[in-house]
Amino acid sequence: MVLKKLLVYMKGFGRECVLGPLFKLLEASFELIVPLIVAAIIDRGIPTLDRGYIVRMCLWLVALGGVGLLSAVTAQYFAAKAAIGFSARLRHALMEHIGRLGYTELDRIGTSTLVTRMTSDVNQVQTGVNMTLRLLLRSPFVVFGAMIMAFTIDVSCAAIFAGVIAVLCVIVFGIMLVTIPMYRRVQGQLDSVTAATRENLTGVRVVRAFGKEQAQEQRFQKLNRLLTRMQLAVGRVSAAMNPVTYVVINAAVILLIYRGAMRVQLGDLSQGQVVALYNYMSQILVELVKMANLIILLTKAAACGDRIAGVLDVQPGQEEGGLVPAADAPRGRVVFDHVCLTYQGAGAESLTDVSFTAEPGQTIGIIGGTGSGKTTLVNLIPRFYDATRGRVLVDGICVNDMKREALRQRIAVVPQKAVLFKGTIRSNLLWGNPEANEEALRRALETAQALDVVAAKPLGLDEPVEQGGRNFSGGQRQRLTIARALVRDPEILILDDSASALDYATDAALRRAIRQMENPPTTFIVSQRAASIRFADLILVLDDGKVVGMGTHDELLAACPVYQEIYRSQFRQDSAPAAREVTAHA
Repeated sequence: MVLKKLLVYMKGFGRECVLGPLFKLLEASFELIVPLIVAAIIDRGIPTLDRGYIVRMCLWLVALGGVGLLSAVTAQYFAAKAAIGFSARLRHALMEHIGRLGYTELDRIGTSTLVTRMTSDVNQVQTGVNMTLRLLLRSPFVVFGAMIMAFTIDVSCAAIFAGVIAVLCVIVFGIMLVTIPMYRRVQGQLDSVTAATRENLTGVRVVRAFGKEQAQEQRFQKLNRLLTRMQLAVGRVSAAMNPVTYVVINAAVILLIYRGAMRVQLGDLSQGQVVALYNYMSQILVELVKMANLIILLTKAAACGDRIAGVLDVQPGQEEGGLVPAADAPRGRVVFDHVCLTYQGAGAESLTDVSFTAEPGQTIGIIGGTGSGKTTLVNLIPRFYDATRGRVLVDGICVNDMKREALRQRIAVVPQKAVLFKGTIRSNLLWGNPEANEEALRRALETAQALDVVAAKPLGLDEPVEQGGRNFSGGQRQRLTIARALVRDPEILILDDSASALDYATDAALRRAIRQMENPPTTFIVSQRAASIRFADLILVLDDGKVVGMGTHDELLAACPVYQEIYRSQFRQDSAPAAREVTAHA
């Protein structure tokens, strides 16, 4: 079943899948002729000292070797072309499928697992396809072809070949049955090592800040040692295949030479025929070792293919809607109608009975303690998650019924973690709108208070951005990501604690500039700072997933104990920034 799911990506490589094995079989056919020519040289050329005959036969050997080499290279070309094309399509399909998955499925699978599937697992499957096209037909062809050729020379001695092949098949398939589940466990443990590595690399600052280098190193070593032990265990079993097969083959060679010598003395066989039988036995040895290694490789590839198919089998939990808002619908109106959300596998609701309306152009502030559900709430608007109860409506249509592309074209999200991609400042800004001109980029940068960031760079908009934007400070990254969102000219703008690295004055200037835009979007500001949302048209105060306060700053300060506690704790400890904030808005 796994192969059927993955082999669909071989479509279009039928010619390569035929020609690759075909040229390998051609090479193998020439290889089977070689022992007969060697036998003829020994039996006819050497006894009579016929140098002309010996030279002709040697030239035939060179010709067979040259044609065999050309066939092998051609077969490798077609096999590699098919395998690489297959893996490219598989990666593309896997990436496309992952892109369709919702946050719920991505949370369940895990980033490290997906990275392993896209890289290590696909590489293993690619190698398996390549080696299959090269050896899956060639090795059995040589083994059985050598046995048949041996029977044409002498039936009595050839019986040894049949017995050896039967014994070796039992050994090979026995080891294969033992190693298949072991390789699957190894790949599973590799996921754990990858996850630990990713956590340590992405969280290196936190690890160093808390002085946990040694603890994390010990954790990694523990996982790595377990992976090593598992790999050694399966390696020992797999490694037994070569010596066992060599013992069986060499025992058969001894028996073959003994019986052949007896028959030479009786005059039933010539010396050249015995040498030919020995060569055929050697060919069988080489091909069976190749076959054994191929089976181990295919076992790994099958385990990896099973894991890839497992990801492809994960179906998106969200059904695609089909509606698009009418042209005269209110642009940017958001309604939460008794919305509840429970994360998959969670024991309690993360949001409970949330209801409010955001009118076009309004600013909605969302504040609350850590874990109160602020980010969860705004993630429902672009439909990153689906509400378990209630409805979220954008422009009069439930987001579950709207086309995702149409929905998300109306929304710009600036996440908590400011993410910039490798390229230039310009290429990052154009993520918001690939068709944006210089004036649109300048306006977005000006509104996001990022013009000075660009002006300070020697190349301006063409200044290189390293991976993750690590050549910019935290505040610069946040302003550039806000500018990227504004380039889209969205109807709804979600700022998810995206000004945390900005000082109070810059934060205030940013919000004032957004409010003064020609067509200001409906803006949702998620913040831990009361100063950042105090001038919002509507403020939601969340506590443990529930709306415990709703209104303006003054209304909440008079009637909401949770908001009072947040506000007073911040302003009592930092009254100067608060005063500057009031002055800035005044």
